[in-house]
Amino acid sequence: MTVITTDSTEIRGPVRRAIQVCPVEVAVAVLGGSWKMTVVKCLLDGPLRYGELRRQVGAVTPRVLTRQLRELEHDGVVLRHAYAEVPPRVEYSLTPRGHGLRGFVGELNQWGKDYIGELGSTPEN
Repeated sequence: MTVITTDSTEIRGPVRRAIQVCPVEVAVAVLGGSWKMTVVKCLLDGPLRYGELRRQVGAVTPRVLTRQLRELEHDGVVLRHAYAEVPPRVEYSLTPRGHGLRGFVGELNQWGKDYIGELGSTPEN
């Protein structure tokens, strides 16, 4: 069995299993999950500290945001930079792979806006 690695790190199980199915499933394994696409959208404008990111993302718990950031970092989408300062400062930014999602995120954002607009114009059953 071949172990697939990225940036000297073993690929997470869900991503490894998705590789056996199709590229769409790989994208869903990496980017699917609570708040991940919103995190990527927020970081497209530049690096953010954890607190800033949490405020921009919205109603996410610290535990969930931390878990999603760790997964995005592990999958090579987000970069975590811890500065050796007191008090500690941590910034998150997108890797080149993460920046490659710009068009995709824009399209999903527009699709979501259109969908919301259509929901508002449809009668409730």
